[in-house]
Amino acid sequence: MGRTMTSDARKKDTREKIELGGLIVKAGLRYEKRALLLGALMELADKIKGDEGECSRLTAIGAEAFGNDGE
Repeated sequence: MGRTMTSDARKKDTREKIELGGLIVKAGLRYEKRALLLGALMELADKIKGDEGECSRLTAIGAEAFGNDGE
């Protein structure tokens, strides 16, 4: 059975997906193949599991790209 989302939940989900897509654009990866992007993200997810140092390093890079704390 599928879950029914409320209108507000659908809007929130859509906004989140749009924002995440914007990160791909900001990173300069707009024209890369989807399979490459997914593979890279999956490898990154595996790499950062339990690695606080790597998470901190990458967060600092992202925050600098945003010009603030990344939020």
